Amino acid sequence: MPALTTYTTQVHPDWVDYNGHLRDAFYLLIFSYATDALMDTLGLDSENRAASGHSLFTLELHLNYLHEVKLGADVEVRTQLIAHDAKRLHLYHSLHLVSDDKELAGNEQMLLHVDLAGPRSTPFTEATLERLAAIRATQVDLPTPALLGRVIGLPAPNGPKTTCS
Repeated sequence: MPALTTYTTQVHPDWVDYNGHLRDAFYLLIFSYATDALMDTLGLDSENRAASGHSLFTLELHLNYLHEVKLGADVEVRTQLIAHDAKRLHLYHSLHLVSDDKELAGNEQMLLHVDLAGPRSTPFTEATLERLAAIRATQVDLPTPALLGRVIGLPAPNGPKTTCS
C-alpha cells in the first residue's frame, strides 16, 4: 500500500502571493489539515477528544519547499507513518499534484499524545495503537523519505560549525 492520501484541495486565490505562487504559510496549512485527517483516521477525532480529553500536539516539524505550486493547482497530501511509541507519532507528509508522483514539498512532524487536563503526555489507547500498527504494517515497504531527518545549518568553510553572534 502506498502512503495514505490524507488531504486533497485546490490552491485558493487567497493562498497565493503576487507571483501566483502558494505562500509559504499555506503549505503548512495544507499539511495541518492532513494531520487533522490522519487524526480522524486514527480515531482521534473531535468526538474522541470531547470524550477522552486527549489530543495530539505538534512537538516539532520541518518543512521543505521543493517546487512552486500555483494558483488553481489540485494538490494532495500523502502521509507516511515513520514510527510511533506509546505516546509519540513520527510522520512524513509529502505534497503532490493530484495523480503525480513528483514531490512539491515535504513536512516531517513529531506529535505527542496529550491529556488536555494537564496538559501532560499520556499513552495512546490500545485501539489507537492498533490503528497505528495496522497503517504502519501496510507501509513497511515504502522507501524512507529522502528529506527525513534533515538538519538546518551552514557548513563551516574550514572546520566545525560555528554559531552566529
